[in-house]
Amino acid sequence: MAKYDVKDIGLAKKGKLRIEWAEMEMPVLRNIKKDFLKKKPLRGVRIAACLHVTTETACLMETLKAGGAEVALCASNPLSTQDDVAASLVKNSRIPVYAIKGENNRTYYQHIKDVLALKPNITMDDGADLVSMLHKSHKALLKHVIGGTEETTTGVIRLRAMADKGVLKYPIIAVNDAYTKHLFDNRYGTGQSTIDGILRATNRLISGSVFVVSGYGWCGRGVAMRAKGMGARVIISEVDPLKALEATMDGYELLPIKEAAKIGDIFVTVTGDINVIHKDCFKVMKDGAIVSNSGHFNVEIDITSLKKLSRSKRTIRDFVDEYTLKSGRRIYILGEGRLINLAAAEGHPSSVMDMSFANQALCSVHMAKNCKTMDNNVYKVPVNIDRKISQLKLEAMGIKIDRLTKEQEEYLNSWELGT
Repeated sequence: MAKYDVKDIGLAKKGKLRIEWAEMEMPVLRNIKKDFLKKKPLRGVRIAACLHVTTETACLMETLKAGGAEVALCASNPLSTQDDVAASLVKNSRIPVYAIKGENNRTYYQHIKDVLALKPNITMDDGADLVSMLHKSHKALLKHVIGGTEETTTGVIRLRAMADKGVLKYPIIAVNDAYTKHLFDNRYGTGQSTIDGILRATNRLISGSVFVVSGYGWCGRGVAMRAKGMGARVIISEVDPLKALEATMDGYELLPIKEAAKIGDIFVTVTGDINVIHKDCFKVMKDGAIVSNSGHFNVEIDITSLKKLSRSKRTIRDFVDEYTLKSGRRIYILGEGRLINLAAAEGHPSSVMDMSFANQALCSVHMAKNCKTMDNNVYKVPVNIDRKISQLKLEAMGIKIDRLTKEQEEYLNSWELGT
């Protein structure tokens, strides 16, 4: 059996069944896996992955292994691990996994060190914690690394900052920026799974509530769309004038977060920045306000300030902490301020992650083949990969589209022809 640190290896049978269930809705990745089994494009490549340990991630790990890669996996968030999936990957797929749902910060970072012990050639990250540790405290391992991929917006922001400062030591492909990733995973995946997490944690009615979304990127668009569809009065808070204008044109009310804090019933942050909901917000929130985060790290809600404003704290339901302020008002923080869609629910639906992880698999092959011609920078997903995945997804859905005629292609490629 592979090396591991999981909650209970006895959960493997349950995890295997859940992985099979997820794989049924991942036809693109299944197609890639079949191709990988034949061609072994990742033979001899060692991949260290720091991702949410979910059923969909399990399908990706098995695909990479089918391609000939040696892989090891740890969690990219202390609350995002599905323990039965971790057990199944170890026992049934013989893949080293270091992840336990609810692990403390010390264990979380130890698990990242455990996957780095693989001496990876490729890093696969979700939030850039693995890349960050590699550059800070495991520099000796950099000589083995040829490249990496990054799954999420927060990680891409961190990596671009590293590249801009000249400290990034190898090329990384921003999988998050692929059209077949952010247009679907971030919008439809985050939208549905965030609402799912809030409902599982609280069982509160969305309809008729004042629902505040901080951040109107693709994740914020998805959350706002779903909340509006369920009958909520949706308010957006933004710092980017272009996104604020777009939210206005989409029919949403715009308010600064301090103003929205006075009237909101449910809050969701999806910005990737720190202290979006801060102490001045808590001071004016109504009794019973529910506050959650669907951004990658637990920094968007200033819980430290909330603790100082409170006279008591108790866990009133799973993933619901009640903070009673000195005034007597109560504020409820979901999932410790971590990713609510993975803390209290199961993350994005498999059908959406099918495209995201197809990008991961194909970008790993692209990196293995082309790393020598790439600088130490953050790259977009090659257009041909994006198009291939969208075409495979359409075919799997039984959807046919038109093709350009030769005449139409000639017209689009010419400058002479006009009206």
